[in-house]
Amino acid sequence: MKKDIHPKLNPVVFVDTSCGVEHATISTLTSDKKKKINGIDHYVINVEISSASHPFYTGKQMLIDTAGRVDKFRARMEAAKKKQEESALSKKKQEDAKKESVEEKITRKAKANTEAKEEEKAKKVAAKKATTKKTSAKKK
Repeated sequence: MKKDIHPKLNPVVFVDTSCGVEHATISTLTSDKKKKINGIDHYVINVEISSASHPFYTGKQMLIDTAGRVDKFRARMEAAKKKQEESALSKKKQEDAKKESVEEKITRKAKANTEAKEEEKAKKVAAKKATTKKTSAKKK
């Protein structure tokens, strides 16, 4: 074997920051922090998730929020739920419109037509008044 080509192995302890579990082993990693275990100095390496806290290995869900991901997910879920409720409400309105009888539909359309005609008449009357005021102002 060639000399000096293999990385140096160091005693390390991996500390799970979410639940505090420690795993002592050897690794090529190092850190500034050290901890004595059984009289041997171990480098302390902090990890966010290990087999002690991962849901696959523990069988239970633990919320470990790094950088607000859980809050963002919950906000998206609430927005989606609100959107579903709005679409359900609009679907209900559409179904109610479909259930409307023929007589009710005719009455509603006739009422809308008469309102539109009244608005047109009001606009014409207002336009005539405006033109008569302009012409009378020119005559003076």
